[in-house]
Amino acid sequence: MIFYMLLVLVALSLVSYYFGRRRAVASVQGRERNLHSRPNYHGAYVAAWVGLPSLLLVLIWVALQGPVINLLLERSLPLDATRGLNSDQINLLLSEIRSVAAGNVFGEPNIVVQEAAERYQSWQAIATYAMAAVALSVAIFGLFLAGRRISPQFRARHGTEHVLSGLMIACSLIAILTTLGIVLSLLVEALRFFERVSPLEFFFGLNWEPQIPIREGQVTAGGAFGAIPVFAGTLLISLIALAVAIPIGLLSAVYLTEYANHRVRAVIKPVLELLAGIPTVVYGFFAVLTVAPAMRGFGEMIGVPIAPNSALAAGGVMGIMIIPFISSLSDDAISAVPRAMREGSYAMGATKGETITRVLLPAALPGIMGGILLAASRAIGETMIVVMAAGIIANMTANPFEPVTTVTVQIVTLLIGDSEFDNPKTLAAFALGLVLFVVTLALNVLALHIVRKYREQYE
Repeated sequence: MIFYMLLVLVALSLVSYYFGRRRAVASVQGRERNLHSRPNYHGAYVAAWVGLPSLLLVLIWVALQGPVINLLLERSLPLDATRGLNSDQINLLLSEIRSVAAGNVFGEPNIVVQEAAERYQSWQAIATYAMAAVALSVAIFGLFLAGRRISPQFRARHGTEHVLSGLMIACSLIAILTTLGIVLSLLVEALRFFERVSPLEFFFGLNWEPQIPIREGQVTAGGAFGAIPVFAGTLLISLIALAVAIPIGLLSAVYLTEYANHRVRAVIKPVLELLAGIPTVVYGFFAVLTVAPAMRGFGEMIGVPIAPNSALAAGGVMGIMIIPFISSLSDDAISAVPRAMREGSYAMGATKGETITRVLLPAALPGIMGGILLAASRAIGETMIVVMAAGIIANMTANPFEPVTTVTVQIVTLLIGDSEFDNPKTLAAFALGLVLFVVTLALNVLALHIVRKYREQYE
């Protein structure tokens, strides 16, 4: 029903656009020069007044409809059905009622659940039809108000620009509020974790064994939350990936911009960018089935033991995956350097290599660093390749031939299975996520600093 309602609102907005445009043209007997704003602005103004308020109403209604109906449903239950139940058990009962209302019946529900499911269905239908009626009424009222304002002297362009400005401000606020919500959720849960585990142990401990008893009688390890091995594994794999991606990506960008002809560039650049579109699970299979056995066989030939799951295999394949992030952005940055800087360098007698190393690369450094830091963020946040090629064991080592794990892998591991958010094992995922967020923020601040510094020098 919601989907069809949105389609109806879009259709009404389009009809309103043509209505406003024709009304504006008709108000000057077809002489568009006599209008203060072009007819398209009049149509857009009317369409905005028809579509935006009704769409906002539908979104708010959908967000509030579920909680309101759940509250009414809980209040309508007999006292005997909820007596002695805590909040979790009541939520479970409401979930059962909703499942029965949706037709997902397992076994024979009792009479209370069946009656409540019928009430739930009727309330859902009433709320949906009421939403449709109110939204259509708002759309028609908006059409009436906006249509009355159309006249030759009406500043429709200004009104449309004000609406667009409001939309952009609203989108910016949504982005900001979403970021604040993510930060606050991570911070609150991380503080709950640090109430149970000392921050000194987490940030400086050398043993990571988060498996602790959740249920009575469960046999697990004692629980150790020293995250240094996890951070070290993340850093090791990311450095290996960047060591592979930075030279290949940067040299590829230099070749494509300064040496390759148009035919070669038209073939190589799409092939490089195609690497970014390959699913990470495919890279994981490639690392496990091809790269890791090849590295292990080569190690046996030269007498160097290499584990089946190693940081080198995961980091190498991850480096191949992030090459397009560096090559594409570096290509764009080098191509954007003014031609006058190239010609000035050649006029001073510099060779092509000297021009590239002493003029083009320094001038394009902000874009290049942006690509490198974007690739670093991508490498730090990668999960699938590490799970398949490096494993999930938190091994405190700097040897790239040994298995290690990363922050993202541990977050996924901690949230699998019994995910009750009242024990250190699960809350540790939020502490790791907060650290990951801070590291990413630091990389962004560093990138802004580098861009600001070198822009002042070369612009």
